[in-house]
Amino acid sequence: MRQSRREALKVMGAAAASCLAPAVRPRCAHAESSKQPNVIVIMADDLGYGDLGCYGNREIRTPHLDGLAARGMRWLDFHSNAPVCSPTRAALMTGRYQQRCGIEGVVTAKGHRDTGMPLPELTFGEVLRATGYATALFGKWHLGYEAAFGPIHQGFDVFRGYVSGNVDYHSHVDQQGFEDWWNGSRLSPEAGYTTDLISGHGVRFIEAHPDRPFCLYLAYEAPHYPYQGRKDKAIRASGRAAGSGVRGEASAAVYREMVEAMDEGVGSIVAALRRAGIEENTFLFFCSDNGAPAAGCNAPLRGAKGSLWEGGHRVPAIACWPGRIPAGTVTQETAMTMDVFPTLAALAGAVLPARQTLDGVSLVPVLTEQGRLRERSLFWRYNEARAVRRGEWKLLLRQGKRGGDSNAASTRLYHLGNDVGETQNLAEREPETVAALQRELAAWEQAVSAGVERRT
Repeated sequence: MRQSRREALKVMGAAAASCLAPAVRPRCAHAESSKQPNVIVIMADDLGYGDLGCYGNREIRTPHLDGLAARGMRWLDFHSNAPVCSPTRAALMTGRYQQRCGIEGVVTAKGHRDTGMPLPELTFGEVLRATGYATALFGKWHLGYEAAFGPIHQGFDVFRGYVSGNVDYHSHVDQQGFEDWWNGSRLSPEAGYTTDLISGHGVRFIEAHPDRPFCLYLAYEAPHYPYQGRKDKAIRASGRAAGSGVRGEASAAVYREMVEAMDEGVGSIVAALRRAGIEENTFLFFCSDNGAPAAGCNAPLRGAKGSLWEGGHRVPAIACWPGRIPAGTVTQETAMTMDVFPTLAALAGAVLPARQTLDGVSLVPVLTEQGRLRERSLFWRYNEARAVRRGEWKLLLRQGKRGGDSNAASTRLYHLGNDVGETQNLAEREPETVAALQRELAAWEQAVSAGVERRT
């Protein structure tokens, strides 16, 4: 049985204290740094692999994100843990496959107001807070609607944002007609465009912590629907479900404006770091929670949000840490959202409880030394679809029509090194590879299902 949250935090607090003591500092995972780096995680919502300039987009202007890539590292083979929101965010928080805590689908506003990520789960916010970090989350939570499941109970000192899958960008009303803008555990309406509010709170948090290490998680809503720009009117009102009113529909112009507003926000965060003189002591990681729906661009990948084709889960990812990550580097190492947790823990010099099960691995060797990750198999499960990746081989099972395949019972094998667009099914040609990957998938499913904690 896993340790209780209280026991785990007690162990981490003692370990962190010893890690910070000069006499035993070499035991720390990031002992070569004399000062704990600040860490910033920025997650876009439904941003596609091809939606940024540095990933080939010529229609959307993203100079600030492109600048981060130019000054840091761009990932070509980074994946969300799921092709939809909640499961990916559970993996981000815990460093574990989301199946282990029972968050395998979207926690919806309708009929799920009493469920959330189990409190015994250990989050990266708790780990870093135990090592002395100030922690904050601004933006989207989507891991439980009730206040008891909120971010301030899962490692974050400060939370301003919303707990549902999406809100009106101006009225901050969710799909079921509930007001959804919080300050900690209290509903606290705040005027403003969601993207700008998230950015503004992030800037002020940085300004308030120039001399203390901080962990800042910015979970943008953009470019998730409803599709609204800064000058658009609210389309949802309190007490009225979205389905009974007008819904924002995507156009190229409004989608572009939403992504560009987020990019401006990222620019304001970097500017705040520079004003505070702490940019070189700040690790910043940007990614998307899944692929884009029809409104966005996943080129050159097949499929979209909700599918296990590459377009559903291969996402843009950028890491920047001036002086530590070589500028202008590109990596083809395969990584997932769940790898962010152990990466942050390593950077902070945190010592995790011995019995803590992590599925993710630290990306620090790749980031700072351009090293290689050990070979491992990676897995996806969403609805009836399954996928497993080992090296360049990807096995895809039972992907339905939403991903562009009319044969719901299909077995498909792709060599992504030669066919990133997943156009050539090699299953019949490589039966031994199919069988080996199927065995790995079956073993993984048994392992992650064994310790699922009920959401109560």
